Amino acid sequence: MSEIERESMEYDVVIVGAGPAGLSAAIRLKQLDADLNVVVLEKGSEVGAHILSGAVLDPSGLTRLIPDWKTKGAPVTVEVKKDKFLVLGEAGALPLPNFLMPPLMNNHGNYIVSMGNVCRWMAEQAEELGVEIFPGMACSELVHGENGELKGVVAGVFGLEADGSYGENTEPGMELLGKYVFLSEGVRGSLSKQVIEKYDLAADSDVPKFGIGMKEIWEVKPENHDEGSVLHTMGWPLGWKQSGGSFMYHLDNNQVYVGYIVDLNYKNPHLFPYMEFQRFKHHPKIAKVLEGGKRTAYGARAVTKGGFQSIPQSAFPGGALLGCSAGLVNLPRIKGNHNAMHSGIAAAEAAHKAIAAGRSGDTLEDYDAELREGPVGKDLKRVRNVAPLNAKYGPLGGLMLGGFDMWFQTLFGGFSLFGTKAHGKTDAESTEPASKHKSIDYPKPDGVLSFDRLTNVSFSFTNHEEGQPAHLHLKDPEIPVKVNWEKYAGPSARYCPAGVYEFVGEGAERKFQINFQNCVHCKTCDIKDPSQNITWVTPQGGDGPNYPNM
Repeated sequence: MSEIERESMEYDVVIVGAGPAGLSAAIRLKQLDADLNVVVLEKGSEVGAHILSGAVLDPSGLTRLIPDWKTKGAPVTVEVKKDKFLVLGEAGALPLPNFLMPPLMNNHGNYIVSMGNVCRWMAEQAEELGVEIFPGMACSELVHGENGELKGVVAGVFGLEADGSYGENTEPGMELLGKYVFLSEGVRGSLSKQVIEKYDLAADSDVPKFGIGMKEIWEVKPENHDEGSVLHTMGWPLGWKQSGGSFMYHLDNNQVYVGYIVDLNYKNPHLFPYMEFQRFKHHPKIAKVLEGGKRTAYGARAVTKGGFQSIPQSAFPGGALLGCSAGLVNLPRIKGNHNAMHSGIAAAEAAHKAIAAGRSGDTLEDYDAELREGPVGKDLKRVRNVAPLNAKYGPLGGLMLGGFDMWFQTLFGGFSLFGTKAHGKTDAESTEPASKHKSIDYPKPDGVLSFDRLTNVSFSFTNHEEGQPAHLHLKDPEIPVKVNWEKYAGPSARYCPAGVYEFVGEGAERKFQINFQNCVHCKTCDIKDPSQNITWVTPQGGDGPNYPNM
């Protein structure tokens, strides 16, 4: 697009994504030097609109960033009071005593929060310090300097023709240029993916691994509500061959977060993650909480689970990867927001030091070192074998061996008898031909506890301008039918939690249809497609889900 003429604006640091990582970086930069020019670009219609997380927040990152967050009115008020873990059977449940759980799994001192609301509050703190925040500004292209360094991004392109070309009504956007550019796009960010490939940042790391997390917010009857209660489960309905599990968190005001995570390394292409979530809610332990209540919101997003060994080199010429763009979720704890904040702080401190020394456009080696050796690295290194052990030995074997490994490292200063286990295949490569597996018969949603996908997607308040080009690109338009349908029984019709993909017609008339207007930006398709034929890119700014308080 070099022929497109654009205006440009220059900053000291350009930050892509107003999540906990990007906002932490912005705040820390202004704390260090109030004269630094910092801009945050957010593709959602407002800060928080695209934020979806469990979430039980470990406040360590927030406390490090804003020590007086309580007196400043942060929406972090519901402290965890009860912490339970259940192994589910189809009708019953076996509790795991808390004393058997490794200490790092303890949620004492953590808070049940809406991360969307936390980010809205953090944005207010950032703006008070002088940070410029522009929501509705999707970043669609990278801008490189003469020496190949990342120099900036293109943001604010609107009104493209349906075929992706520029028309007379197209707004070409602007180039926002910085001495350093931070990419904090969340899981599988489109620009982060390009940067990792361009600079070969994953050359010395293991393959990235992911799960698909789906979440609903419920308003339940007061007698079913237990503020501060945290419940995690594993087992039914996924069983003991496929890893994943659930969460149920009781907020204030009779609100309950209920969610399900399915690891995307599943082999059977007939598996339907969304329907596993819907079936889960009919378990007696869950149904008794939800019965008589109403679902008020729904959303989904991919979750990073590669851990320590999958972190790519996170600093590169002119920029850095922050938060989930680098894959910083602690899988067994189901927590990554604290690490996102720590990464933002570390990147800000490295950039401030470099700018003060008159540098720009180089590689922030201090950041990459701090990420691995500081709080984030220490948090992730202790749990690095949980995902590989789950993959190799199944959820039950993984639970026992992973639990042993975490306990052993706690007792012996981080030393592991397993060393560092490798992940092996990517999630796409893990998918096996449909001929090796039986199809799965899922019960029809009852419309009371369980819901069909399209009805639930309406509760994500998703909107995409219909005239714009689809933001889901096929490398080869023939692969979905000729390969993925024939060999894998069309898994995209199931792995997408929003019903974006469907196969219509029969036999020679069968076609692959993309309903991009349904997309909730989870990016599962970009990860799980067995042919790696789908690429997710940003739609125009402001489009996508509009989560109220996820």
